[in-house]
Amino acid sequence: MGSVELADIESARERIAGVALITPVIHSQSFTRLLGREVWLKAENLQRTGSFKIRGALNALSLLAPERRAAGVVAASAGNHAQGVALAARELGLHSTVFMPATAAIPKVEATRAYGADIRLGGDDLGAAVDAATAFADQTGAWFVHPYDDPAIVAGQGTLGLELADQVPDADTVVIPVGGGGLIAGSSLALRSRLPGLRIVGVQSAAAPTYVASRRAGEPVSGPVGATVADGIAVGRACRMAYDLIEAHVDDLVTIDDGEATEAVALLLERAKLLVEPSGAVTLAATLRGAVGPGDGPVVVVLSGGNVDLLVVGDLVRAGLEERGRFMAFTVRVRDVPGQLARVLEVVGANGGNIVDVEHHREGSGLPYGQVEIHVAVATRSSDHQRQIVEALQAGGLDVQRGHA
Repeated sequence: MGSVELADIESARERIAGVALITPVIHSQSFTRLLGREVWLKAENLQRTGSFKIRGALNALSLLAPERRAAGVVAASAGNHAQGVALAARELGLHSTVFMPATAAIPKVEATRAYGADIRLGGDDLGAAVDAATAFADQTGAWFVHPYDDPAIVAGQGTLGLELADQVPDADTVVIPVGGGGLIAGSSLALRSRLPGLRIVGVQSAAAPTYVASRRAGEPVSGPVGATVADGIAVGRACRMAYDLIEAHVDDLVTIDDGEATEAVALLLERAKLLVEPSGAVTLAATLRGAVGPGDGPVVVVLSGGNVDLLVVGDLVRAGLEERGRFMAFTVRVRDVPGQLARVLEVVGANGGNIVDVEHHREGSGLPYGQVEIHVAVATRSSDHQRQIVEALQAGGLDVQRGHA
């Protein structure tokens, strides 16, 4: 679908100015201490629509010829791309239609509608929404706005790289999330052009390591996408344009699992007071794991988005705290005689555990006659503290199983 040059990104920067924000780069004392290197956070989660997507969408729609504009634009998305296209269309006075899966989160649907898009819900997944949007484009002449396989989109996303080069000119390493590849493709081109000695690292979800597999294969490949909390970067097909730019400018590609992603979400809330979606937090997870590679200069972590359904924030934080050893759930089966529940809770309390929740079951789950099952959730200080509590329970003759049975 064409190629992208530095001049395209520089033009895009002028084109989107005044609508897309120049998002801040925030120095983090906490993460600097944890990593042992200076850490800066590129807070793109504070961008309009809550993610970087407005950059590419606004650039692409601005370049449409008048006859294309008259027919409007159409997109398919379950979240960030939908909002970016909707806002860009509104700013340019274009009509937008967005196809979203029936399962899309209600807050994302409502946010997209609030930006002025005509929402069409249907199908069980994004693939069905893409099919419907493509058919709509064929029938109406509306311009289909691809989320990443479009030079104008890539050039728009690359404006983030130009900003970073200006904001942290002494950066040693920049860490960028990778889904469809548009953000890292454009940004790596811009960064390499401005800061040629920079190390650039891309981070994918372990459930969708498309560009990792493509680099190994020596060509763009497609692959299965597993269930992941980082659904915003769960893309199963690499595109040639992004692949070529990544291979030319990105030094390393790494993967992060869901546990690491949720831990990073919790850390960002606790230490930086930033709400970042798991897809945007994978970069911090990779950085703190030491996956950024050698060097001792400043590391810039791109936090690409912050659109999290508030209904699941608690679950994400709880999962992240559990990964960090700050929360533990366990199950104990005991004889159905008086005093057993008190016995379990006394051991937990005596070892400094703060009990969050207790469930006491006499029936169900295939319990043998004369036994009860106790589910306990405990706030803890660390993984070592959790082991201390479990060992104390076992020393008292109790059979402990981590997690809820």
